[in-house]
Amino acid sequence: MLRRSFKKNSSESNRFLVVGLGNPGKDYDGTRHNVGAAAVQALGIAHDSPLKKLREQALTNEILIDGERVILAFPQTFMNNSGQSVSALMRKNGVKNPENLIVVHDEMDIPTGGLRIKSGGGLAGHNGLKSITAHLKTQDYLRIRIGVGKPSNRNKGANYVLNRPNKVEQEELSIVIQETVDAIEAIISEGIDVAMARFNSRS
Repeated sequence: MLRRSFKKNSSESNRFLVVGLGNPGKDYDGTRHNVGAAAVQALGIAHDSPLKKLREQALTNEILIDGERVILAFPQTFMNNSGQSVSALMRKNGVKNPENLIVVHDEMDIPTGGLRIKSGGGLAGHNGLKSITAHLKTQDYLRIRIGVGKPSNRNKGANYVLNRPNKVEQEELSIVIQETVDAIEAIISEGIDVAMARFNSRS
């Protein structure tokens, strides 16, 4: 596992791209697969900067966290083509270091409501991550994995993530979305190691 800490005020640490994965359109709002997008949208709202601007095939906006410029994005390319938008956003905004890319996504291997911060590593069969890795030609970006659990029948995984959770799960995901907002801010203001120690121990 990669274990790197950001050095504030260095040439490559003053610009971050935070991407929430999901599918565009009202049909997908509130589904398990869109929990990453929901978290990044919540971060934008918390900073009075909702994601409304359409740039590089993504809904975007910019905020400051502890003096660092942070571009928020929700790709509108559908999950399987997320990398197309992410790579364009990185080029457009001069984000050259993959460690300054934070991707927030759903994770079936984590129980509903769990959260894990990860630096680099495998893709766990996630199509959004596969697309991003293919376009960037590296896996060395940061991920925040939001647990959505898994169906009893593994063959129903695709339908499971495209469905909306029940009321109890919705409440659990609402809580972890707010925790994810805090985790993103911690990564940027305090570094990946501090954030991992704090948030990975919670669940």
